[in-house]
Amino acid sequence: MKKIQTRFGEVEYDSENLLHFPAGLIGFPTLHDFIVMPNKKQGPLFWIQSVEDPDIAFILTDPTNFFLDYAVLPDSSERNTLRIDQDDECFVLSVVTVPPDQNITINLSAPILYATKTNRAIQIILENTDYKPKTPLPSP
Repeated sequence: MKKIQTRFGEVEYDSENLLHFPAGLIGFPTLHDFIVMPNKKQGPLFWIQSVEDPDIAFILTDPTNFFLDYAVLPDSSERNTLRIDQDDECFVLSVVTVPPDQNITINLSAPILYATKTNRAIQIILENTDYKPKTPLPSP
């Protein structure tokens, strides 16, 4: 087990269980390995914490929790990067932003594709779409 100091305090992790982004995330190309933080509160949001830079963490969610018709399927190139076959499971996640004014948004134009089989993930940019990078969450 390894340890890092983060905004969540000291975090212990097993390097075998890291979420690996071969190309990093958009705007963070040098950050490749993240810890999925245990969710202390019930709900659809969770954190991923960078191992390379303990100051960097992102809130993620399954966008279908808020937008039932949202669907993204990986193409063959993306499946190759994730090292999965056509029949392997691939989840779609989105980055959530919580600004100081608490008007929470979700990035639907640049989803994260996550393969549980390989613990690999990639962030892609959707082209020719009406999805926005700062889509407000629907009111409850």
